[in-house]
Amino acid sequence: MSVAIVTGASKGLGRALAGALAERGWDLVLDARTARVLEESARAARARGGRVVALAGDVTDPAHRRDLVAAARELGGLDLLVSNASALGAEPLVRLAEQPLDGLRAALETNVVAALGLVQEGLPLLRASGAGAVIAVGSDAAVEAYETWGGYGASKAALERLAAVLAVEEPGLRVWAVDPGDMATDLYAAAVPDDTDARPDPESVVPALLSLLERRPPSGRYLAGEPVGVAE
Repeated sequence: MSVAIVTGASKGLGRALAGALAERGWDLVLDARTARVLEESARAARARGGRVVALAGDVTDPAHRRDLVAAARELGGLDLLVSNASALGAEPLVRLAEQPLDGLRAALETNVVAALGLVQEGLPLLRASGAGAVIAVGSDAAVEAYETWGGYGASKAALERLAAVLAVEEPGLRVWAVDPGDMATDLYAAAVPDDTDARPDPESVVPALLSLLERRPPSGRYLAGEPVGVAE
């Protein structure tokens, strides 16, 4: 049975992906900061199949990261690590001239440092899997210059660069940085509360992620909806 850790799994893309993986027989370790909402996601995933362990906590806490990997080990190993937990750095987003530096540090800690820390913690299990994979959920703000998205975009650019280097250093793994595109999520609503334009549900992105797992293309940067590598 395959085992995955999915961070930021209480809502949005993390919750949608967890449900789809459970339906396909994966065992899951799910993370989020709010225990009540995370348990709702866990119950929904359990109803679709597979074993599900829900561990509420903050991915910036090394002890919590150790607990996530220990739970995966108890389930039999680690075949997939999905770094989906994200912090904006300011809510709503602001121009760089007003960007709170403490907020930027918080975004970097969650989006970059914690993601690498979890990879480091889980790397022995991912290597032992024989089919280990890492999905780093990036953003178009990592490669496009959007007004007010500078702090968040910088953190996602750093995450995607870590993923690219990890792929070179760990050729036995698949490491995919995925740009999910626009989604109707609480994160986006917090980022730009005045934007009322309709956006796709996170569930619409899940088929692209499942396609990566099924086809196992080379490590690289992929666009959801059209999982084709983006040239450097």
